[in-house]
Amino acid sequence: MKTDRRNFLKISSLLASGALVGFNPDNSSTLIRSFSLCTNTATLNSNPDFFDLIVNSGVNVVWMPLFLNGYFPYPIEDIQQWKGRFEKKGVEVQILTVPLGHPGNSLGGLPEFESTPKNWPRGVDIEGNKYSGTSLHPVITQENISVIQKVAKSGFTKLFLDDDFRLARTPGKIGGCFCMEHQTEFLNKYGYQDKDWIQLKQDIKDRQLNSMTRSWIEFTCDQLTDSFRKQQIASPEVKLGIMVMYLGSEKAGIRLSDYNGSLMRVGELMFDDHAMTPVKGKTDELFSALFHRRFVAPELAYSETTAYPAAKLSARNMAAKLHITTIADIRNTMMMSGLEPFPFTHWSLLAPAMKKAASMHKIIAGQQPKGPFKHYWGESSRMVGDDKPFSLFLASGIPFEVTDTPAKDGWTFLSDFDFKDVVSKKLESKGTTFINRLKSGTQSPGQRFVAENLGDLFALKEEIIPLLHGIPYVIEEKPVVCAWYPKIKTVLLWNLSESKESFTVKFKSKNHTVHIAGLDAEIVQL
Repeated sequence: MKTDRRNFLKISSLLASGALVGFNPDNSSTLIRSFSLCTNTATLNSNPDFFDLIVNSGVNVVWMPLFLNGYFPYPIEDIQQWKGRFEKKGVEVQILTVPLGHPGNSLGGLPEFESTPKNWPRGVDIEGNKYSGTSLHPVITQENISVIQKVAKSGFTKLFLDDDFRLARTPGKIGGCFCMEHQTEFLNKYGYQDKDWIQLKQDIKDRQLNSMTRSWIEFTCDQLTDSFRKQQIASPEVKLGIMVMYLGSEKAGIRLSDYNGSLMRVGELMFDDHAMTPVKGKTDELFSALFHRRFVAPELAYSETTAYPAAKLSARNMAAKLHITTIADIRNTMMMSGLEPFPFTHWSLLAPAMKKAASMHKIIAGQQPKGPFKHYWGESSRMVGDDKPFSLFLASGIPFEVTDTPAKDGWTFLSDFDFKDVVSKKLESKGTTFINRLKSGTQSPGQRFVAENLGDLFALKEEIIPLLHGIPYVIEEKPVVCAWYPKIKTVLLWNLSESKESFTVKFKSKNHTVHIAGLDAEIVQL
């Protein structure tokens, strides 16, 4: 994409005014928050001003695509040339790939590379239809091994596999390739018969979590993990990372615990203003990031700060995503927009927002948010669920905490699939109240129906406030995330409204009032 005259003048004006200059990130020994940008040599070659824009904005690392959907559209020599230029300015350059192929045109640009090469076996869905991408066969793993070896020989030290490195085509889908080769391998490995294959496919359609479905999910996870490990072993000098899609987990072939110690980009989904503007869009995004952070150290975690299509996410909403990264203590922001750059004029807002986010992150880094509202994403959600979390409680102004097992106190908000496990007694925990949005029959002790809307959640908030002893909360009934860090006596508030709002944090006998711009966040010292 060439810069038109109007954009050129805007970029030149920003650079000349110094609007993007002055954000000097900490040196590597003290760096808390790092900022990455994904771009490609074609964009850099056709937009000569973009280089200075990146350098002056505070970006620490540039990630460049090399291998996409089975092709090499960008010469490695060109990437190395840009690597040299960036490194002279103190900006690191690393590589990302699209290793298995995205389903459909999920990159933007380069339509000739939408489908994987003809010599790559096609995936087969549960209905017997063939498709390109997000399936795994030995030849594909072998080709990706050659890619990481090429990356190592070219002097790069990190490689990210894009989130097509999964075995489900979309979030909420129980994945796996149902081709004859995988069918035979699965049946032989687990001792099932042909008639069991028919039953398995029906159980998957019905989202039944039974022993056979578990075997299938284990089978798909083993395939993906094996491919990742073979690639990493082939070039151990290159640190391999996995980009995980929104709420990606076992049903997509991603056994998150297998990637412990690797780079991991958490999964987000709200890529345009239509998805990101609703309060529920923001809380869903935060929910997924918090879930994935259970499986990766903060220093190895990267955000999915993505705009797609590139021009469809406003600068304000893109800046708002930076607060998700801060709250989840994700130390690396990864800005992406497919193969097209997001509008260059976004940087006038992004650069100062990045500086503020880095400053705030210094304060809360390493702290664990605590609170009576519990974030929980259980086994049924991960294995067979539809990836529709009960997330809106995060906007209530009541502090929350993330739990990997059911809590012993407070109020635990459950997806529909996890609540079914409570009803069947598969999921139990004395002390917590399981909040659900499935209104069915009489609620047993320890269960409560609350509709997922702000009105009902604010009513619950009003009811429980008298029970919150020594716990801060926001008095107003406005959508705001309240992250409480008791060890440092600090609250982070993220205003989820488009307009500037005033919030009052009550803690013990004191009220703390703060004014926050629309979609912005502030720190409150208690």
